[in-house]
Amino acid sequence: MSSPAEPTAPADEATTVATQAASTATTEAAALANPLRDPRDKRLPRVAGPCVLVLFGVTGDLAKRKLLPAIYDLGNRGLLPPGFSLVGFARRDWKNQDFARVAHDAIKEHARTPFREEVWRQLREGIHFVPGEFSDDGAFDALAMALKEIDQTRGTGGNYAFYLSIPPKFFPQVVQQLKRTGLANAPKGAWRRVVIEKPFGHDLKSAQELNEITSQVFPESSVFRIDHYLGKETVQNILALRFANNLFEPIWNRGYVDHVQITMAEDIGIGGRAGYYDGIGAARDVIQNHLLQLLALVAMEDPTSFDADALRREKEKVLKAVRLPQDLALGTARGRYTAGWQGGERVRGYLEEDGIPADSTTETYAAIKLEIANRRWAGVPFYLRTGKRLGRRVTEVAVVFQRAPHLPFSKDDTEILGQNALVVRVQPDEGITVRFGSKMPGTAMEVRDVSMDFAYGESFLESSPEAYERLLLDVLIGDPPLFPHQREVELSWRILDPIEEFWATQGPPEDYPAGSWGPASADAMMARDGRVWRRL
Repeated sequence: MSSPAEPTAPADEATTVATQAASTATTEAAALANPLRDPRDKRLPRVAGPCVLVLFGVTGDLAKRKLLPAIYDLGNRGLLPPGFSLVGFARRDWKNQDFARVAHDAIKEHARTPFREEVWRQLREGIHFVPGEFSDDGAFDALAMALKEIDQTRGTGGNYAFYLSIPPKFFPQVVQQLKRTGLANAPKGAWRRVVIEKPFGHDLKSAQELNEITSQVFPESSVFRIDHYLGKETVQNILALRFANNLFEPIWNRGYVDHVQITMAEDIGIGGRAGYYDGIGAARDVIQNHLLQLLALVAMEDPTSFDADALRREKEKVLKAVRLPQDLALGTARGRYTAGWQGGERVRGYLEEDGIPADSTTETYAAIKLEIANRRWAGVPFYLRTGKRLGRRVTEVAVVFQRAPHLPFSKDDTEILGQNALVVRVQPDEGITVRFGSKMPGTAMEVRDVSMDFAYGESFLESSPEAYERLLLDVLIGDPPLFPHQREVELSWRILDPIEEFWATQGPPEDYPAGSWGPASADAMMARDGRVWRRL
C-alpha cells in the first residue's frame, strides 16, 4: 500500500535532516525496548515494538480529543517504533490523505506536547484509512488486505491492536468480523489485542453478554478494558502514597479513619452526548467504573507485587466486601440539573438539552454511601458522589480522620478546628494535601486548620502524561495492570444494580440548580450521619 501524498509542502533540506534525525532517535529508543534488557533499569523508557493500531470510530469526539493526540504525544516522546502504523476505519468516503488531515488538525489542537513537523511527518507515513460499515464484509476484507500490506512495507510483524471507540451495540458486529477475517488470530510470534471503551454493559447481565461475545474471539489476556482514570498519574500515586511510605499505612484503617469521600464533579452539562447519556445517567457513567475503582485502590490491602494478577486480586477482595445501605432511600441520593447560572452565563436544564425527552428520568447527579465488611474498614463509610453542572470541576479522594480522643484545650481554642484529612487531588491541580491543626501566631492558644501541599507541577520538571498516553502504550506493550478484569466489572455491577433497580421505582430525580452542589437529599444523607460534604 503506497503512502498517500503529503498535504503540506515538500520538506526542505533542513527539515529532511531533522526528520532523519528524529527517525534515528526513535529507532535507537525502540532498540532499547528489546527483551534482553533488564526491566528493572528505570533509566530506559518502555518503548512499543513494531505494531499497527486499528482505530474504529475515528470520526468520534474521543478519537479527535484524546486518542489521536495521545498517539502523537507518544511519538513525540520517542515511545513508538519507526514502523508504527495507524489505520482508521469509519463510514466515510475518505482517502488516506483525508484521514491524515483530520488527524493533523486534531493533534495540533489537542496534543499535550509541542507540535513538531518532523515528528508528524514520521507518524504520517504510517497513517492509512479503510472506509466501510461494520456490517460490510467487503470492508473488513479490505482491512485485512491493508494490514497484510502494511506488515510487508512497514515491518509491523502481524502485531495488531484493535481499538473499539464505538457504541457498545456495535461490538458484536466488529468482533465477529475480526473473527471471520482471521484478524483476531495471531500467527506464531505475533499478538492481537482488542481495546474496549466503557461502559462495559449497562448492568450485570449485559456486561456478561458483552464478555461472552468478546471471549469467543479473544482470550482474556488479549482484552484491554480502558478506564482512563486508572491511567492518571495521581490515581497511580495512591499506590505509591500508601505502599512506598511508612507514614500513612499504620493509620489507614478503622482505628483512625472517620470516613472517606470520593468526588468527581463536573461544571459542564451533557453537551452533545444526549444519545449516549440519557438512559445511562451519572451512576452508570461514573460510579460503576471510575469511583468504584478509586474506592478499591484506597481500601485494598497491599499486593504481593504490582503485576496484573496480584493487583486485581486485592481490588476484587475489596469489591466483594462492599455492602450497600440497608435503606437505599436514606443511603443514596440522585438529582437532575435545572436551568441556572454557571461561569457568569445562563445555562439550560437537563430536560431542555437537545435530544432529551420530556419524560426522561435519567439522573445527572448520584451519591451513595457504601461500607466495606472487612477487618480494616468495618464501620467506616465511603461516600461516593458525581454530578454535572456542579460548582466547579474537581475530582478528589479525601480520607477524613477521626477527631483526637482528648483535646487539652478550651472549647474556644479549637472551635474552628476541623478534622484532619489527607486529600488526593486527581484533577485539576494534581497533587496531595494534608490538613491538620496548628497554633495561630499570637499570645493565645488558638488552633486552626492549615494545609501542607504537594503539587505535581511544582515538584517535578516533567509534566504528567495524559491518561490515554499511558494506557495506549500499555496496550501496545501488552502490560495489563491498569486495565480492569471482567471479574472487577461484574463485581461493580453487583454493587450498582440494586441501587439502579430501586431508583427505577422512585420516579424522576430531585432537581438542583446548575452551579450548585447537588440536590438537598445528598446533604441530608450526610447530615443523618453527623457529617457534611467537603467544600470544594
